[in-house]
Parts: sequence; structure tokens; C-alpha cells
Amino acid sequence: MDKKYAYVGVSFIILIFGIYTVRNLRATFKETPLVQIKETPIPSFQFTNQEGKVMSSDYYKGKVYVVEFFFTTCTTICPKMNVNMVKIQNEFYSAIDFGIASFSINPKHDTPEVLKSYAKEKGATSRRWHFFTGDQAEIYKLATEGFTLYVGENKKEIDGFEHSGSFALIDKNGFIRSRKDDFGNSIGFYDGLSEEGIKMIIEDITILLKE
Repeated sequence: MDKKYAYVGVSFIILIFGIYTVRNLRATFKETPLVQIKETPIPSFQFTNQEGKVMSSDYYKGKVYVVEFFFTTCTTICPKMNVNMVKIQNEFYSAIDFGIASFSINPKHDTPEVLKSYAKEKGATSRRWHFFTGDQAEIYKLATEGFTLYVGENKKEIDGFEHSGSFALIDKNGFIRSRKDDFGNSIGFYDGLSEEGIKMIIEDITILLKE
């Protein structure tokens, strides 16, 4: 009888320990809040999309969205970036509070008509994915000052322009957000060219949509 009670007692202790361990594991692996990488939200903007409609940053208020800077005649990194952006689009296709903003850094060539054709060719079918064109100086200022993503003209480059291959993740309040690295520092932006970068941004979009 004593052995029986001893067995029950040990079993109870193991059960409690197991519950405690599971709770600790859940706490360890719970979704970590994403950090804000700038003290201020991104500046307001207003450009024309692929449908010829003038749209402002007000459209994205209350939405989580991803931003890229690209151009349609790019033959280097842009095609890969937009293949990956389509993956993000498809992952959140039915999420009405999610969007994508693609800004052309060659707006003189990338008219609304050109952007519309490009969007169709690349599989950008979501109504919440907008391709923007407009004043080049304003787009460059938005990229470098608003998002701190490099863009520029460079005649030495294959296609005459250069830009970052990173995606920016914006929360519902207009702030750039990102996860932390293994040292607790913000990664800033997400690699738009790698599978790992796309996996991370999809995970973090999911977190922001719940906020």
C-alpha cells in the first residue's frame, strides 16, 4: 500500500513538473513583440497607382503592409523580389487589413499603364497591392528619408538604377517594425531575395495583424 501511495505521489510530482515545463516552454517560444525601428511613423505620401488612381498613405491606415522599391525594366534583383512578394500576397490574400506598396524608382518610364501590365505579368492580383509612380524626387526622398532604404540612378549599373533588395514591414499605425536578431538587436528590414527572409516576414506579418 505504501508503495502504491508512493507511486501516486511521484506520478503527481511528475505531472506538476510537466505542466510547469510546458508553461515555461510556451513562455519561451511565445510571439515576441516586434520592435519599432524609428521613433516616428513613415511620412505621408501621395502617388498614382497602376489603375491611374491617385492614392495617399491614408489608404494604409489601420493596415499592416509591406513596402518595396523597384522598377519594371530591372533585370537583376526585382524579378526575384516580386516572385517572393507574390508569395506574401498569396499568404494573406483574404486579409482585408493587409496590403502591399511597390514604388517605382524609374517613374518616367513606369507609367500607370506600364505598371498595370507589369503587375498582371508578375501575378499581382490582389486589389490591395498597389504599384506607385509619380515625381522621382519625391519617391527617392520617401525611400531614403522615410524608409532609410537606398535608391539611386547609376549609369554604371546594368539597368541604370540601383536599390535595396529589402522589404520594409509597416504596422497599422504607420511605424516600421522588425524582429530582433540573436543579440537582441533589430534586423531593420527583411531580405526580399531569400527564402528565410520571406519566411520571417510572413511570420511577423501574422504577429502584427493580431495587434
